[in-house]
Amino acid sequence: MERVGQAIDRAIIFGASGGIGAGLVAELIARGADTVFAASRTRPENLPDGAQWVRFDLDEEDTIAAAADTVGAPVDCAIVASGLLTLPDGTGPERSYKQIDAEAMARVFHLNTIGPALVAKHFLPLLPRDRRSIFAALSARVGSISDNRIGGWHSYRASKAALNMLIRNFSIELGRTHKHAVCVALHPGTVDTVLSEPFQANLPEGQLTASGQAACNLLDVLDGLGPEDSGQLFDWAGKRVEF
Repeated sequence: MERVGQAIDRAIIFGASGGIGAGLVAELIARGADTVFAASRTRPENLPDGAQWVRFDLDEEDTIAAAADTVGAPVDCAIVASGLLTLPDGTGPERSYKQIDAEAMARVFHLNTIGPALVAKHFLPLLPRDRRSIFAALSARVGSISDNRIGGWHSYRASKAALNMLIRNFSIELGRTHKHAVCVALHPGTVDTVLSEPFQANLPEGQLTASGQAACNLLDVLDGLGPEDSGQLFDWAGKRVEF
């Protein structure tokens, strides 16, 4: 996609210890970003030169607020690259409604929906009003209600559908005060990360994307988006996905 805005100078990536998050940090630095904050619960082992680590924990809103205080304004780009499909104990995703568990579903919603909302609460105010800025969150095509043909994966699908709605809400509210802002959800495709590892065996050849390439794809998409695209879900190739 053709670039429509200026280069990103100050950015923060949430979930920087994950595959896509780490890739985004490295790619932003490679593209010349002046300051890149890598936000994660623990300091990434391979933090790229030029990146600054900031601690945050989706279970502790105080750490998100503290990260906002540390980073300060302006923030040209904030991307939430955290998310979860399968819980650490192996629970999920559900193949049938018979497998729905209230506690497990609540946890998936907290990490995939409520967490990004808390990040938005504290970081949308840091976006500049006088120029283009970006707030993005990793979503998924399976969170599209209109695109759902096979069902299943109830908690994950529903949490991403809810995230998509929040992105739409944020874009409307943000548009009243930040005329140049871009607020979108992004579908990265199937990426070679811990999240997708249990489901990679039956993928067609060529469908699995390396995390570094996925990060490059997503930043290319963001480069081509303007305020008129705000509130939408875009895939890794820049194609809009209907909610």
